[in-house]
Formats: sequence, structure tokens, C-alpha cells
Amino acid sequence: MTPAQFVQETSSTGEWKRQGNRFTGRISRESSSAPGEGPDEQGRWPVEAGRYRLVVSLACPWAHRSIIVRRLLGLEDAISLAVVDPIRDERGWRFTLDPDDRDPVLGIKFLSEAYLHTDPSYDGRVTVPAIVDTVTGQVVTNDYPQITLDFSTEWTDFHRADAPQLIPADSDTRSEMDQLIEEIFRDVNNGVYRCGFATSQQAYGTAYDDLFARLDVLEDRLKDRTYLLGDTVREVDVRLFTTLVRFDAVYHGHFKCNRQKLTEFPNLWAYARRLYQLPGFGETVDFDQIKRHYYVTHDNINPTRIVPKGPDPRVWTA
Repeated sequence: MTPAQFVQETSSTGEWKRQGNRFTGRISRESSSAPGEGPDEQGRWPVEAGRYRLVVSLACPWAHRSIIVRRLLGLEDAISLAVVDPIRDERGWRFTLDPDDRDPVLGIKFLSEAYLHTDPSYDGRVTVPAIVDTVTGQVVTNDYPQITLDFSTEWTDFHRADAPQLIPADSDTRSEMDQLIEEIFRDVNNGVYRCGFATSQQAYGTAYDDLFARLDVLEDRLKDRTYLLGDTVREVDVRLFTTLVRFDAVYHGHFKCNRQKLTEFPNLWAYARRLYQLPGFGETVDFDQIKRHYYVTHDNINPTRIVPKGPDPRVWTA
């Protein structure tokens, strides 16, 4: 069996098993805590503009979701943004893009400092996105699926006037979206990682088949609709987009997801380009940071650390 990129997240049969989210606090309108206080007895932090800092990597698809949703809803003034260096070393995500290699708000050099301040015994992988409380320096949450949902439901007082409704109000449509989100996460969002980080041929083959079977279903779904649930952009579109926009640049070659390129799926490619050209989507994509992160930090997959020059990003706006 080939060496694992992340040993703790690889099973004995070579399957990639993504670690759970350690910090699952919620910032909620229902919190009984006063401004400036910590979480209430149910673990709910108060909604408070200017208090929380969203830590992201522009390379990371999970973090990219939160960047897009924050932009779409107009939460830039309510929730500040910290961007880490795309090159993660053995110490984790670094604030080397900031003066003195230190986040100017949190005062830390590594995101791991906030993790360990919150839980000194934490020994898992430090992940983004993470929301850090600027009052206590503690990590409120690194629960990336919930972060964007809460931006839509708990921060409504700070949404811009024409903010899109990313979560359907209709219960049937919401159920349909939740089912799509689950399938896309399992087979596509996490599926590309299950391919790339597999350490056995069987584990890789299973993930590869699941990935392209799901992409075929989505390709067919998009033959007669603008977005996944019709004519309106929803949360599920954001979640699929952040994988699709990285597909040809990274996953096709680096993660061996090479049955075909995104550009060879007519409906998915047209859909991804439509999203890319909307405000909040393409303007938040940084192909340089995306490629440098994957090709330089995954030593077991790309030991030479050579970063490919292509593909040409101009195809996204053609």
C-alpha cells in the first residue's frame, strides 16, 4: 500500500475517511448570551456584528463556500475575513500573507494556536473554514456544512437588501435540496478526495466510479434547468461549484479523476460557467492559490512539487 497523505484519516483498506469537525458551536439568534459573552448553556453564541473572524484559505473548496455565501448575502461588514497562506506546512495553516506573518486581528501566526487555545488536547488536522471569536480567541466552529447554512438563517439582520434566498422556504424543495447536498457531498465534494487520497487500487476504483456516476446524474439533471433546483441559485449550487471550479485545474490530474474533464460535460460545464460569471462566484476564485496549495502541500502525491501552468483560466469567461 502506498503511503497515506493523512495517516489518521486513512482506513486499513486504503479508503480516505475524512475526520469529523471538532468545534461545532453555533452563532444563533436564539442565544441567551448577551453581547460580548460566551456561549449559552446550549452552546449558542450571540449574533454580534464585528465580533467574529472567518478564517479561510482561497485554495480550499470547503472554505470557498463560506466566502461565496458571505459575499452573496452581504455579510462582509458583519463578519471579518482572514486569509491564510495556501501552502500548509507541518505546523498547519499560516498567516504569512499578513505583515509580520501574523493575523492583525487575532494576533496569531498559525490557526493551530486558536485550536489549541480552545482545546489544548486537540491533536487532529487543523481545518478551514473556522470562525474564531475575537473576544476570547476561541474557535467557535469549524463545522463547514453548518457555517454557510447559519449565514443564511442566523445573520438575517445583516443581510443586504437584495440578498438571495439560498435556502428554499418551501419544505418540499428544501428536502430535495438536502438530498442533493448529501449525494453531492458523498460522491463529488468528498469523492474527489476519496480518489486522491486512496492508498489502494480498490479504494480508488470505488471512489472513482461513485464520482463519475454522480456527475453523470448531475449532467442529465442540468439538461433542462439553469441551476440544480430550477431558475434560482441555492446553497447546493454553491457547494457543487467549489468542486467543479477546481476539477480540471487539480482533481482531474492531481487526484486521478480523469475519465473526462469538466469541459467535456456539456451541461455541467455550461452550468459551472454560468455560476462563475455571477457576482460572488468567479471573483472569489484564485487559481494560483488553488494550484499551489494542492501541488505543493501533497508531497505523497506530487513529491516534485511542480505546479502545472494550465489550464488557461480564460475559458471560464469565454
